[in-house]
Amino acid sequence: MSDRDAYVKKMQAKIEEWNADLAKLEAKSKEAEADMRVKYDKQMEELREQRNEAEERLRELQEASGDSWKRLREGMESAWDDMTKAFRDASDRFR
Repeated sequence: MSDRDAYVKKMQAKIEEWNADLAKLEAKSKEAEADMRVKYDKQMEELREQRNEAEERLRELQEASGDSWKRLREGMESAWDDMTKAFRDASDRFR
């Protein structure tokens, strides 16, 4: 397995983990009071957008040829860091 293939599998697993975390946060938001639910729904939408961006970068990475995938990997790492921070922040707010 190439470095790129291993990296793609790793990132796909992380995106699946984000999806599971997102589903948990959505369930918690449904339990919130009406005024808080609006706030939570906005946060959930932002998380979905970040997840979609990470998925798009992963698709680009999969299609990249040669050494160009290494440059795309840097972008993926940045998206991963942003998403991780966003999930951490959202989880803290939902507690």
